[in-house]
Amino acid sequence: MNNELFNRANAQYQQRDFQGALIGFTDCLQDASAPLAPGEMGLLYHRIGNCLVKLKNPAEAIQAYTQATADAAYGALGTVECNLGMAYASLRDYENAVGRFEAAVADDGYDTPFKAYMGMGNALMKLGKSAEAGVAFREAALDEANPDPTRALLNLGVCFMALNRPADAVASYESALQFDMAPDTRNKLLASLGQAHVACGQMEKAVEAFEGAIADKTYFLSDSASVDYQRAVGAVAQGTSELTQVLDLADISGLDVSADGDPLYEDDYAADPFYYDEGYDQNAGAYPGYVGAYQGDEDRFFNASEEELEQWSRGLAKQDRKRRNVGLKILVALIVVIVLAFAGAVFAYSQGYGFPTQETVAKQLFADPEAAKASLFANMDEVDIDSMLDPVVTDADATVDGVNRSMSDSEVFVTASTEQGGDVTYRLSMVRDMIGWKISNVELYFPSQN
Repeated sequence: MNNELFNRANAQYQQRDFQGALIGFTDCLQDASAPLAPGEMGLLYHRIGNCLVKLKNPAEAIQAYTQATADAAYGALGTVECNLGMAYASLRDYENAVGRFEAAVADDGYDTPFKAYMGMGNALMKLGKSAEAGVAFREAALDEANPDPTRALLNLGVCFMALNRPADAVASYESALQFDMAPDTRNKLLASLGQAHVACGQMEKAVEAFEGAIADKTYFLSDSASVDYQRAVGAVAQGTSELTQVLDLADISGLDVSADGDPLYEDDYAADPFYYDEGYDQNAGAYPGYVGAYQGDEDRFFNASEEELEQWSRGLAKQDRKRRNVGLKILVALIVVIVLAFAGAVFAYSQGYGFPTQETVAKQLFADPEAAKASLFANMDEVDIDSMLDPVVTDADATVDGVNRSMSDSEVFVTASTEQGGDVTYRLSMVRDMIGWKISNVELYFPSQN
């Protein structure tokens, strides 16, 4: 690999010149003078994918990350799989996102699985699979490499509320309180804890949590939390601080802490860490005080088996099926068609197809070689282009004999007729240019010598 090009592209990325870095990493990938060692193709496609993410082009980032995963010698495949999951999630393709997150945590060499578990939990919540999301958030909270388990515990609480298990939500929120966190995050946590206490009928504890959330006068309860706060205050005033009848969770219209958000991407070679949550300051570093998962008397939510969570999920799915309507079915069908079309496009791209095709570019070259100089050749000196065009004859009816395709480069064999009536065969080398192709070399081809 051309280390000079690579280091220059890395420097451009650090300086937030993502377009320049993208060009640099791509040039490094295509530099024929410095062959790539095992693992370096994966590294370069990983970097290219990161640049495309920063340039807000997740669809092409997916293509680059997918190419990186094809390099089995690359040592950061778990990171790439996690980034693929985030890219799919940003396109609202949550099914594919979950699959990629699962591949990330299955990689024994991936040393920060809590990141993939958090992304997996968010995607599963988007799919309405609260039980499975709870399993993912639980794993993220228990991961000793996680510098900030509070977000996992917060989202786990949201899952338990969705599963009609407010007592376990209380345990999750109270466990999160054992860790240091930003004041705004603590206020949101206390507000959600108050709602969980209301759902359990524990009105005095609910009032205490709500008042803790608004004590510094910087935080305002959501509409649903305000309703629950007033309900709890009224119950305490009437001397019914502990209700014998647990309130119906259908009365809770929302929570102050949500389990979803816009995904970010992992730059494992950049200075700033990857992580997402609306209450987290990436520039502040990891939260201090992490000593492992809380092991108090109410940690039973950690001990629920995956089979039990799956059983809860099936019950929720059964309820959901009853609420389905024709409009939802039409929407699902449309999503399936879009996903299949996108998957087909990605597959075609990985197999070397593009627009315009290699055949089209080759025919354009022989139809008008002089005009091709300005548009069909990859970045190279005009002298080199003229040298390659010297043996090329003009033939608008040139025949494409065959194409050897791959995702990033291809060979095209063309036979053209001279003015004297003879036939000349050429071999054209092409490199990927976004979704199309550019010519990188033209040479005479003699089948008897190859």
